[in-house]
Amino acid sequence: MTLLDILRTAFFALRGNWMRSALTSLGVIIGIAAVIVMVSIGQGTQAEIDKMVSGLGSQRLDIGGAGGMGPGGARVAQGSRWSLNDGDVEAIRNEVPTVQYASGSLRGNTQVVFAENNASTSWQGVQDDWFAINDWQIADGAGFQANDYAGSAKPVILGETVRKTLFGEDSGIGQTVRLGRVPFTVVGTLKPKGQGGFGQDQDDMVVVPLETARRRLSNSQSMPPGAVQQISVGIDDARNLGSAQGEIEALLRQRHKIEPGAEDDFAVRNISQIVATRTATTNLMSKLLGAVAGICLIIGGIGIMNIMLVSVTERIREIGLRMAVGAGPRDVRRQFLAEAMLISLIGGVIGIAIGVVGALVVGKIGDLPVQLNAQVVMLAAAFSIGTGLFFGYYPARKASLLDPIEALRQQ
Repeated sequence: MTLLDILRTAFFALRGNWMRSALTSLGVIIGIAAVIVMVSIGQGTQAEIDKMVSGLGSQRLDIGGAGGMGPGGARVAQGSRWSLNDGDVEAIRNEVPTVQYASGSLRGNTQVVFAENNASTSWQGVQDDWFAINDWQIADGAGFQANDYAGSAKPVILGETVRKTLFGEDSGIGQTVRLGRVPFTVVGTLKPKGQGGFGQDQDDMVVVPLETARRRLSNSQSMPPGAVQQISVGIDDARNLGSAQGEIEALLRQRHKIEPGAEDDFAVRNISQIVATRTATTNLMSKLLGAVAGICLIIGGIGIMNIMLVSVTERIREIGLRMAVGAGPRDVRRQFLAEAMLISLIGGVIGIAIGVVGALVVGKIGDLPVQLNAQVVMLAAAFSIGTGLFFGYYPARKASLLDPIEALRQQ
């Protein structure tokens, strides 16, 4: 028998009991659809993490004040002590060779007002390197000048969300806005970044020079001179993050006169370590989802094997008749194997269609990151064919080993 004859015979055999064939392929349909949806969600989530990495910066360290014991022996939260200052920023920039940028910063919340428009937003008081570390670029106007960082000038750079709220389509350059009760002059606007890796609106903020923030926006009475809340550090190469972190920690312990074994009054956060942890978690979840989808495929394959064994039992006389008129064991084996693969293939095609549509629907309605690609579809098709081949072989072999004389005696 030619391959075409085998496929034609298999098709007619399945069509003779199409309801059973359809129910048999249901397991494969569900399994293939699950593979496509689960893998697409996993890849989409990984892409979102990669986007988050690029947004946070893969070559940076953030240093904040650590928690400690406050008045009365009560533990205070991380960042609540003023343990970092401008001198630490300069020491890190000058004494750690792999440091390319270093910037101290302060932050807070305020109401920004222009005419009848106002916005509740956050402010950042920064030094010059802050823009390079965080990859912020000027869209309109200009950045801060050198004398802006040294004196008590009151320039402000607006994020895109704040600019739209206050000025609509106008850039607002040269206009005077109030941050709380303090007037500031708009000197520039930032290029929009959109939503960050943690879902926050990165453009909902304003930026002022660090010294201006200390004098005009912060509660300077409770702040030591030159204090900063956070130090952001840009490293020349991502491979040097670990060594740079160790050098910075040693330098700060020395500057803060921390005795060996004593608790640090600062905390260094390595962005790459956080992202690596999230990536590992996502990979684990993707494997778990893939395992669930694989179990669905196995269940579908067992269903195919079960139905094919029933089919062999029901068609013993037919098998014996085929062998009596000249069909060999190989022909019988190929016929039943073709039937199993045809069930699996049809189920795979339907499952692929349902999986693609399901992934798009999940991404649309469930607001989950979904990334479809041809490799996922090809992988699903390969699984479909492999399922039919693997689980159909045993029934096909059993049919091919039947004795034609005994088979013809079956009633």
